Amino acid sequence: MAESEPTSEKKAVKQDKLIQLIVFRLGDEEYGIRIEQVKEVTVTPEIARMPKTPSFVKGIANLRGDIIAIIDLEERFKLRPANESLPSLSYTLAIEAKDYTIGIVVREVPQPLSVPISIIEKTPEFIQDINIQDKYIEGIAKVDGRIIIVLDMPKLLSPTEIMQLQPK
Repeated sequence: MAESEPTSEKKAVKQDKLIQLIVFRLGDEEYGIRIEQVKEVTVTPEIARMPKTPSFVKGIANLRGDIIAIIDLEERFKLRPANESLPSLSYTLAIEAKDYTIGIVVREVPQPLSVPISIIEKTPEFIQDINIQDKYIEGIAKVDGRIIIVLDMPKLLSPTEIMQLQPK
């Protein structure tokens, strides 16, 4: 009997592996991004509008010497009426992917949150099937009555959109 106890302890430790999320609000929903995908969080810098970019691309900004594209996910996900603009004070999460760094604008200060990886449920198939290229939802976390949609940031933009953001 004593031999099986360490095994069950190991299982409990493995199941309770925590991941760190940066949680923010888009529209009325909460979203999370794994902390290792977030380079930094800052007050949104001045944004220069760029021609011939999708409407959800707000423009480019100088973030500590790096020029990055600033994206409005509320607009991308159609969570805000088109005529409603961002508040004068917003925050930007600098997201580092393999080929690019982008900034994501959010209304409120993003909060860190540790959750057991076991509570992140796979996204229901019908949501993923609506638009096959939109596989950027890693899963759904239910925490203390909250529902947090966990995004997989490297999959957020299509290859065409990434090309539009590359500095020429």
